[in-house]
Amino acid sequence: MNAQLLSVIDWLDAVVLDREPAVQTHARWLVLDTLGCIVAGRRAVPVSEFELRAAAADPGSFYFSRDASSAAFGLSNANAAMMLAMAACWDEACEGHAGAHGRPGVAVLAALLPMSSRLTYGQFLKSFVVGYEIGARFGASLRIKKGMHVDGNWPALGAAAAVAHALGLGPVKIAQAVQMAACQLPMSLYLPVRSGDTSRNTYLGHSAQLGQSAALAVASGVTAPGDAVLEYAQIGLSQVPGAFDSTRRFHILQGYFKPYAAVRHVHYGALAAHVLRKVVDLDKVDRISLQVYEEATVYCGNRAPQTPLQAQFSLSFGLAAMLRWGRLDPWVYREPQFQDPWLQALEAKVEVSVDAQWTQQQRRGARLWLECSDGTRLEKEITTVPGDAQMPFTEPELTDKFVSYCAGSMSEEKALDWAHLLLSASSDARPFPFWNSPTENLPC
Repeated sequence: MNAQLLSVIDWLDAVVLDREPAVQTHARWLVLDTLGCIVAGRRAVPVSEFELRAAAADPGSFYFSRDASSAAFGLSNANAAMMLAMAACWDEACEGHAGAHGRPGVAVLAALLPMSSRLTYGQFLKSFVVGYEIGARFGASLRIKKGMHVDGNWPALGAAAAVAHALGLGPVKIAQAVQMAACQLPMSLYLPVRSGDTSRNTYLGHSAQLGQSAALAVASGVTAPGDAVLEYAQIGLSQVPGAFDSTRRFHILQGYFKPYAAVRHVHYGALAAHVLRKVVDLDKVDRISLQVYEEATVYCGNRAPQTPLQAQFSLSFGLAAMLRWGRLDPWVYREPQFQDPWLQALEAKVEVSVDAQWTQQQRRGARLWLECSDGTRLEKEITTVPGDAQMPFTEPELTDKFVSYCAGSMSEEKALDWAHLLLSASSDARPFPFWNSPTENLPC
């Protein structure tokens, strides 16, 4: 596997992004979309409190917001990575990759942003692509065991590759940084999702921090065994890893964006509900039947969720929220919407079953039936949702999502200016330096 890993890194190292316009555009879109999620997530009290406490306990030079000039201290790079990753996934609206069964981009972005002031935009995007490609490939190869959560696992490998590349290390050293991280990948539990505890939102931050430290260690001369990923799979996951894709194709082009603030598995049923909501009288709905692929029920089987995190991983809640409110964004997880009696009644009516053929074919989709008291029976099947490679977002749609997630943190004008900068700045521009100085003109 190490030879295959090195082969991919050699290829990526030679890639010129200006000659790969589709890849560069998708990378810019991922940066924009994830930053929008970060801006929204920073408004959550636990995230903002962590930012304040971390800055006081472990001062650094990373400042994010307009009031940074009045802050006593900034964040260290490691704590900045934790805060950024926590914020990005707080509302569960960030990117993902179906083949990797997770999100290769969040930990990479969180690990890179604290060092972004020292990089041109072109350098930053290239390191981001390197990290994303390595992470996505390992996501497909290293399938976690039942009871684990993916966020604290293989994303660290992509983060290590990205930071090592940003530090200017060559392919051999980048591969060593990946193996260094593999020596210490954590056992991250799915348990907090079931219990509704937000400790799960620290997992990607840990992955980003591990990627940073692994790359810095290798840059300093610390060595790592070349077969660490294989050893981890056999000991940590009790399995032989799946094939590592060493072909020269860009996995980032298959990365998806989320129109809804929920786990991707929830999206298919939610979209079906959105369609049927327009033609059904909710007062007459007696029975709600949802059929999905097995993986969706494993990760999103939470019923009657009591916390937003449980609800973000709930097929029945996402469907019911869409029927009730016609939207599934951070607003539905706030009070009083979250505890709405009608919403709870709809969620209780949902019956979930597994489609064996979809499961066997590893296809994603949902079939929704609504049965009403007047004898009406409505049905909708969804196999693709906006943001999928088959139904890609448009740039205006991504910009609208970014602006809406920035509402409450900055003006619409400022958000639009920031979006334009991230989407169209030249490769030699430096759109991020303000994050490392409290005296610069900050975006929020």
